[in-house]
Amino acid sequence: MKPAITYLRVSTDRQGKSGLGLDAQRQSIARFVEAEGFEVVGEFVEVETGKGSDALDRRPQLKAALATARKADAPVVVAKLDRLSRDVHFISGLMAKRVPFIVAELGPKVDSFMLNIYAAVAQQERELISQRTKEALAAAKARGVKLGGPNLPMAQKKSLAVRMQQADAFAENVIPIIRDIRATGASLRQTAAALNARGIATARGGTWTAVQVTDIVNRDARLRSSQREPAAVEPQDEVAEGATSGSRTPLGSRW
Repeated sequence: MKPAITYLRVSTDRQGKSGLGLDAQRQSIARFVEAEGFEVVGEFVEVETGKGSDALDRRPQLKAALATARKADAPVVVAKLDRLSRDVHFISGLMAKRVPFIVAELGPKVDSFMLNIYAAVAQQERELISQRTKEALAAAKARGVKLGGPNLPMAQKKSLAVRMQQADAFAENVIPIIRDIRATGASLRQTAAALNARGIATARGGTWTAVQVTDIVNRDARLRSSQREPAAVEPQDEVAEGATSGSRTPLGSRW
């Protein structure tokens, strides 16, 4: 069988728009590699948070996937093109790395030239939508419609709510990985070490500690409780020093 490297990415503020979480990406890729006769010899998972540059130096797992694929003489397989990037220049730069990419959604016959075409069309569509939005706002302003306002307390409240939502989304993305590690009997400290070993960064892009793992576990329990589902309760001696039961902190405050 032909070797292949898989790359999965979730970005907490975009996952809803994409419709692809980690499990869905894995399923899509699994169907593709089985149908096309590939053997997955490595998987790399990127958990991105917030908006920002798609620079490769901010994507350590993608860099690692490229390096592994180069050594194994294997392609990098992704579920959808936007799991690589939504920016045509970034995708063009990846093509220059001379590591083949295969998009499961598009099939194995789509070469790098066509991938650039698909990326360019998608980017142009987004730019047109952005331009139409700006024109609509300008027209509304010209009609005397008040856009926004200097209500600082309200803006701060909304910002906190957004960061809370991002933190919840990040926890939702990473908790399946933590559950898998914890199922092996790993302690909180060992779970943190395993996450770091896999190259999975915290929400702030740093390394994991037992306190941060506890925060995620407690947050997951709180979310499950709010949905009226039974939540697994961590033993008290497994709550790391510095963490609080049922903690809910905004994104970037501690992890």
